[in-house]
Amino acid sequence: MAKAFISGCAETSLNADERNFFRTENPWGLILFARNCLEPRQIEDLVASFRDCVGRTDAPVLIDQEGGRVQRLTAPQWPIYPSGAKIADAYQANPADGLALARNIARLIADDLYSLGINVDCLPILDVPQPNVHKIIGDRAYGTTPEMIAQIGRAMAEGLMERGVLPVIKHIPGHGRAVVDSHLDLPVVSASQNELRQSDFLPFADLADMPLGMTAHIVYTAFDGENSATHSARVVEDVIRGEIGFDGLLMTDDLSMKALGGDYAERSRRALNAGCDVVLHCNGAFEEMAAVAEAVPELSGYAAQRADRAIDCLCMPRDYDRQTALAVLDDLMSKSA
Repeated sequence: MAKAFISGCAETSLNADERNFFRTENPWGLILFARNCLEPRQIEDLVASFRDCVGRTDAPVLIDQEGGRVQRLTAPQWPIYPSGAKIADAYQANPADGLALARNIARLIADDLYSLGINVDCLPILDVPQPNVHKIIGDRAYGTTPEMIAQIGRAMAEGLMERGVLPVIKHIPGHGRAVVDSHLDLPVVSASQNELRQSDFLPFADLADMPLGMTAHIVYTAFDGENSATHSARVVEDVIRGEIGFDGLLMTDDLSMKALGGDYAERSRRALNAGCDVVLHCNGAFEEMAAVAEAVPELSGYAAQRADRAIDCLCMPRDYDRQTALAVLDDLMSKSA
């Protein structure tokens, strides 16, 4: 049985220590970053090597391929896709065209990923940005209203799934009010419960049927004044599972972000004890990976059921003409320019 963590790796191929680690510890999935990605054949080999180590041909391999400034696969090997803000601009000019653009971009991204063996993309971003906040979300957001963000987010998620790639809704229950970057510090949000319910939570509730979600390393003082959502049983159980109604597999955001305190074993245990299903560790630092692996159990109970349900959502890509899709992308982008 796979263990309740997703791991990174250091370079463009697995070294002997990593291969032995993955065989022994059997993480549920692997996440790739730009440091791991040079060219298509190399990525295919890396993905295949990981799956060979864990003995699961459908083991999740994740990446952040959003478009805009967050793309791990970039030119000249792969297209540069529009940011969330560009999609929002198209939507505001013509909602039908904007949603068609979103679905089309997601299909193209999924087509890129599927050909490499990558079967999970960490999008859509469902955060509702507020004025005078940190730019970490910024132009990654699909607009400024919950309704627009939910509609574009669903088009992106469904576009991925049509091409055999699972989406991850993030950063649940909402990163749009953070005034600091959670990669560097712990954001504290003091908005009231009603403010959060009437805005931040809404896109996540609209997409609560999705198979995978990622937490926010943010303190929401209206619900828990001491713990970030990742480490808060009240936020996970009462808000994410309860009010929002998300019953997919819940992963943490990256444990190596500086928003969290404590050593890696403590960070891992606190997240699982709060109700997260799996923890995510991204930076490929071997000693940290080992500490996470030692702290987490095998997937069991509801977490195992959610993991199985997510994998069951994978499907063969539907029929699709990539050249036509690229032409449609160019046409829709020119209309919104």
